[in-house]
Amino acid sequence: MTETRTGLVAVLTLSGLATLVHPVAAQSGASTTDGLIWGLNYELLAVAIPITLLVEGILVYTVWRYRAGKVDEPKPTRENRRLEITWTVATAVVLLFVGIASYGVLADEHVTSTGVDATEDGDALEVDVVAQKYSWTFEYPEHNVTTRGTMVLPVDREVRLNITSKDWLHSFHVPGLGLKQDAFPGQANYLTTEPTKTGAHQLYCAEYCGAGHSGMLGTVEVMSQDDFQDWLDEQSA
Repeated sequence: MTETRTGLVAVLTLSGLATLVHPVAAQSGASTTDGLIWGLNYELLAVAIPITLLVEGILVYTVWRYRAGKVDEPKPTRENRRLEITWTVATAVVLLFVGIASYGVLADEHVTSTGVDATEDGDALEVDVVAQKYSWTFEYPEHNVTTRGTMVLPVDREVRLNITSKDWLHSFHVPGLGLKQDAFPGQANYLTTEPTKTGAHQLYCAEYCGAGHSGMLGTVEVMSQDDFQDWLDEQSA
């Protein structure tokens, strides 16, 4: 019975690791923001998986070695300063790595909101994202174009999204591009990113905003730069 339980623990552990790795491997990095976030996930998994395997391996070995009915009996623990120093230093190194890797990503302007005082980039495409019950409006002030429900972006060009609301709190969320920002009435929150692959992505409101919240959806379509320019010309005409 004990051996069966030990094998079950090992199988569940490996299954859990596979479940964690699969969604990470499936990500494609559709924007610089998305790529930075999933790149950090890869780095953290590269550290977490060996540690998990080591700990679970020790656990399984201990259960098997000292299972009931065997001659080997566990001995009382004794002070071992070398072992204590080793795992203390190892823990500090792991935490230092996680902190440095996370800070490098979170400090990037394509991941963390730059706030209301963000410095404008003259080469970036400006898009005003306006939320209201229960829809999204997208305004391109440089081109005098306004769309509703679908935001079109060019690939391989930096984009600056100015997100606001006309009534109350909403939240702009595009999981496929790694974008999420609250929309407050009376002020703008900014997101900066650069799409790296063409395709369509689902837009959600991630903050409950009333009876029509579940239907407050939209689409973000990333086109080639030539197709995007053709689209602008059509909208202007």
